Amino acid sequence: MKQKFFFKPVFWPTVFFVFSFIILLSLGTWQVKRLIWKNDLISFYLKQSTNNIINLHKENFVSEEIEYRKVRLTGKFLNKKEVHITGKTYEGNAGFHVVTPFLMQNGNYVLVNRGWVSENYKEAKSRSFSLINEETSVIGLIRYPQKKGYFVPENEPDNGFWFTIKPTEIKKYLKIDKETFIIKFYVDALRQEKKINLPIGIKEKINIRNQHLSYAITWYSLAIVLMIIYLSYHYSEGKLRIRKL
Repeated sequence: MKQKFFFKPVFWPTVFFVFSFIILLSLGTWQVKRLIWKNDLISFYLKQSTNNIINLHKENFVSEEIEYRKVRLTGKFLNKKEVHITGKTYEGNAGFHVVTPFLMQNGNYVLVNRGWVSENYKEAKSRSFSLINEETSVIGLIRYPQKKGYFVPENEPDNGFWFTIKPTEIKKYLKIDKETFIIKFYVDALRQEKKINLPIGIKEKINIRNQHLSYAITWYSLAIVLMIIYLSYHYSEGKLRIRKL
């Protein structure tokens, strides 16, 4: 027995369906691409952070693939030249990241993101207990200069507003006119003790959120639901039929 498919699309619902369906498919595909990128990022982080530690205060040469490599620095903090990156949170509490220049034994300068402090402890004079004036060693992860997001303002050094860590801008503002000042990267200090001290450094085993698969499934599911609604509408209006001949 043969069947004849009859379909007469209604103009405006069809325009809405096609436009919306394409957008939903595009969003789903974009999330799949983000999923692949995030998986590669996680794999790269795990590989880099588990490599042998680099004694940065002894080495003047570092390979090209250095982001997330663990490093050890020995030298002194320049506490009077710290800057504060605004808009940072710790367990839901608003605060700042304290970024301090560090003079290493080999004469090179590097910025160290020491970690998070609350508004009450933003200024160095309010947390003298956290200032390390003698020579010390820091263990951290190398990070490339931060890129400003779409909704993140530009840094305003003269007004005391810093939103991203850009070594070139911080060096210029602090007037550290040294060729040995490293601008290619900065260092995120790692927590070294179970007891949490200010500033609060990052955990070595960070949790990188990866929910792009669920987002992709959501967008593709909405596209399927939209198609079902579109076809059901035409069926109820008599515009979609499968007739037996």
